[in-house]
Amino acid sequence: MRIGSPNKTVLLIGASRGLGCAIAAEYVERGARVVATVRGFGRTPLHELQDSVGERLEIEQVDITAPEQVRALQERLGMRMFDLLFVNAGVANDPDETPATIATEEFNRLMVTNALSPMRMIESLGDLVSREGTIAIMSSGQGSIANNERGGFEIYRASKSALNQLMRSYAARTRGDSRILLLLAPGWVKTEVGGPDAPLTIGDSIPNLVTTIDAQHGHPGLQYLDYLGKTVPW
Repeated sequence: MRIGSPNKTVLLIGASRGLGCAIAAEYVERGARVVATVRGFGRTPLHELQDSVGERLEIEQVDITAPEQVRALQERLGMRMFDLLFVNAGVANDPDETPATIATEEFNRLMVTNALSPMRMIESLGDLVSREGTIAIMSSGQGSIANNERGGFEIYRASKSALNQLMRSYAARTRGDSRILLLLAPGWVKTEVGGPDAPLTIGDSIPNLVTTIDAQHGHPGLQYLDYLGKTVPW
């Protein structure tokens, strides 16, 4: 077993498969109790993980793009408190699409899923995080404006940059709060979103990402970090 985590209770939004499921598994392995969500009602890899770890993992259902489902989740969680709220959400589109070629509906899908809905989760569930706890969102290195020197993935980049800006506004609005705020870039990982050409495996990224989260314990304020704990330029 890995070294225990300072985040003993974790609320993980978006964990049915891929990076989210791996984060759930990593925290359970480190001794945490995890409440993790899936979008639909079918069986997922997260359910398979639950079969092996038992009561250390609870599964809830929510579609973060549906405000009524977010409210229902909030009611079900009641007054429970967590050390870490981690919102993991992201969809991709054709990387060659540009503002000139993308359909408005597809643009809206990325912006609502990647930027608006994660922040709504923070606004709705942030009070369930302990005063010295952590609120984290899965961003991307492609959300960095300073690092965008090659183009490509234009709409996906824009959605993650929008997420980063919204999180900075949240941090400014809650200045003086003792919670840790994190925007996290997991690297380019082989997943459904990352695709088969990505250079990193989940095993390369997620254990390091969780270590990075845990290492920020006691350091309030907003940071934009990659999976190795390095600061990502805005």
